[in-house]
Amino acid sequence: MELITTDICIIGAGPVGLFAVFEAGLLKMRCHLIDVLPQVGGQLSEIYPQKPIYDIPGFPTINAQQLVDGLMEQIEPFHPGFSLGERVNELFQLEDGSFVTRTSDDTEVRSKVVVIAGGLGCFEPRKPVIHGLEQFEGKGVSYMVKNPEAYRGRKVVLAGGGDSALDWTIFLADIAEEVTLIHRGDTFRGAPDSAEKVFELATEGKINLILQSHINAIKGNGHLQQVEVIGRDNETTVIEADHLIPLFGLTPKLGPIAEWGLNVDKSAIMVDTVDYSTNVKGVYAIGDINIYPGKLKLILCGFHEAALMAQSAFKHVYPDQKLSFKYTTVYGVTAF
Repeated sequence: MELITTDICIIGAGPVGLFAVFEAGLLKMRCHLIDVLPQVGGQLSEIYPQKPIYDIPGFPTINAQQLVDGLMEQIEPFHPGFSLGERVNELFQLEDGSFVTRTSDDTEVRSKVVVIAGGLGCFEPRKPVIHGLEQFEGKGVSYMVKNPEAYRGRKVVLAGGGDSALDWTIFLADIAEEVTLIHRGDTFRGAPDSAEKVFELATEGKINLILQSHINAIKGNGHLQQVEVIGRDNETTVIEADHLIPLFGLTPKLGPIAEWGLNVDKSAIMVDTVDYSTNVKGVYAIGDINIYPGKLKLILCGFHEAALMAQSAFKHVYPDQKLSFKYTTVYGVTAF
């Protein structure tokens, strides 16, 4: 068993968890992060590392992985610890008020504060009902785009009507030999600008757009070769394809977090917006994992929550000290 002692244990090493290290570091608090994924970055690194992000202040556009890399560079002076590829199974409080967080690998992290920055929690892709789908998983069928270059010069079929389906259709249009987007409806749930761009690409003949249709079956010989689509008039069309990427979102699950005595509403942790604390003193929840009136699930909002959380956490880590916070330019970024 590995025993680690720190000031703040952060569950989740996504962008919000990483930025929390920076805010805590400015106040001289040490952090250790735990994540079930084998790398930092959360969904940004695991699901869409090359996806452009547009709402980070100062960056008109930035790649998801570039953002993660920048956050890692930003927190490097504070030397955080990491336990990656480990799932948090237990959280309990000791008599002195401190916490023990125990992982699936029997790592124990003892801290004065726990911050849950688990994004959507444990998640898995929503799989459409398609005959032969699971047979071709890893053999042409995938539920996320990790490396766009893997689709260069290939025939790619995407399915879905949300932001991910729209964004990847636009991105892969310049990489794949042929891109086809299939959607059950005739309008999209994603951003209007992205939807407009997809319609433009279809008009220009750069992608194939098939609306009011759904995938019925897929076929191949050891690897995906064909996608069978049923259209609005129940007509069947067979599309030659090397890859199928169904993008119907993720099913979030809190996992063991649901058993920690926290107030939970619709698979999210309820918090006080004064400091994003939970009903358990010393435990905070920031980012997509929390919920409160007016909540927006944006990285930008998660960064704000991390800043206010750190101010409150200081009182638990240094109960005998008075925090007099001015500006980050006054504090400076110095190593421990």
